[in-house]
Parts: sequence; structure tokens; C-alpha cells
Amino acid sequence: MRITRVLGAALLALGLAAGPAAADSSPSPGASADDGAPTQAGTSFRTAAEIEQGERATASGSTGDYLYWSFPADTGQRPTVKATVKLPARHGAETWQLDVYDGLRRRQACQYGAQSRTAAPDAGSVELACVLRTVRGWSEPWANDPLPGTYYIRLTVVDLADSDLGQPVGAEVRVDSKDIGGAAAVDGSLGKPLVPGIAVKSGEEKEGSKEAVLSSFGRDGWSSGWWSDRWVWTGIGGVLAALAGIGGYALTRGAGRPSRVPPGA
Repeated sequence: MRITRVLGAALLALGLAAGPAAADSSPSPGASADDGAPTQAGTSFRTAAEIEQGERATASGSTGDYLYWSFPADTGQRPTVKATVKLPARHGAETWQLDVYDGLRRRQACQYGAQSRTAAPDAGSVELACVLRTVRGWSEPWANDPLPGTYYIRLTVVDLADSDLGQPVGAEVRVDSKDIGGAAAVDGSLGKPLVPGIAVKSGEEKEGSKEAVLSSFGRDGWSSGWWSDRWVWTGIGGVLAALAGIGGYALTRGAGRPSRVPPGA
């Protein structure tokens, strides 16, 4: 009975520990209303329109323009950027390209997705996608790993007929992330997120800029730190090892001992 009570208490603690981890790993629902989302894009890194994850931003432009947006991404997230370009009637095929840059304006490679696509002359739209690598909490200075901070989206046409240059187009952009969690955790953390402009600003201007670009992570800033759900699974492994030891002891207790014979029997 004692072994049964110990096993029951350990399994209860295991369930309580795994519950929050499973809740944290579930993706948060994206915004469906899109109210307040930007309706215009920037024309450079400095003027990039700020968007939050889960909302759909729209913009109008002309073929040949560079359209820029920015969004925040934190440690453990794997962002997915999707863009749709609505095309007018035109004379030839067009090739559109979606590029993503980090806070240091380093172009980030896409794990998969149609980053560049050619639209036929009669196509009404073209869809692009880029799934980035998981954002790391720390990296070597020489590496090109994605780090927490601001990311930039650049959408532009890279090949078209000269007669189609300058025609009006419409664009839609959306960013979603999957929380990878402790599977991508590393030993170390970035001192400050790669958010251009925050380091050189001070006072109320600095705080206001931080709240604007990090609004999707709340007023307290970035969520990265020493804690990750791998600590939960490490604890679960320790509990399972203890249970295995208790079970092994219960199974082998008394084996090999001579049975007691009453005196005079």
C-alpha cells in the first residue's frame, strides 16, 4: 500500500508539472479582426510599418516599389511570413520575392516556403511564404543565427516587362509563429534584443519606442531568460528515474534472503 501511495503522489506531481508546459507550447490564436493593422507599408528599413504577429497588414503600391514591414520575434519562436500580391492586368509575367532581415539587417535564410514566385500574365495574384529558423537566445558573434528582436519584411518585384513597371498593386502580409520551446533552448541569452534605435534613445522616447515594437510581448518586454520548458522535462525525467528505482526495489525486496524458520520447528 505504501508503494501504491508513493506512485500515486508521484504521478499526480508529474501531471501538474506537465500541464503548464503543454499549455505554454500551444500556439496562441491570431487576431481575426485586423482592426488597427497598418494599411500602408514603408519604403525603407527606417520607415518600415510595424505589425504584430497574428494580424494581417495591407498596403498599396506600384510594381517596382520596395515595401517594408517590421515585426518582433522572441526566443523559441519559429516565425512564418506570408504575403499575397494582387496583380492588375499586364503584358507579361512577373517574379515577386519576399525577403526577411533581422535587427542587424542581415538577410535570414528560409527553412522552406515559396520565397520567390513567378506569376503568369493572366494570374490575378501571387502568394509567397518564408518559414524562418527558430529564434535562438544566444549565438556566436560570427554566426548568422536568428536572435530575438525586430525583423524586417521586404516585398518587391525582381523581374517584369518594362511596360508593366509602375502599375498599381495591392499587398497583404501576415506573420505567425510556432513556439518551439525547450527543444531549441541554448545555454546563454542575449543581453538586449536586436531592436534598432532603442540603444541610442533615452527616457520617455526610449520607453515609447520599446512599447511600440514589442507590443505583442506585453509591457514588461522580452520573455526570454533562463527558464524554458526543458527544465520541466528534466524534472519529469528525474521523477521517472525515482519511480523506476522504487519499483525495482519493490520487486527485488526479499529476493535471495533465507526464509525465517521458527526455533524448534
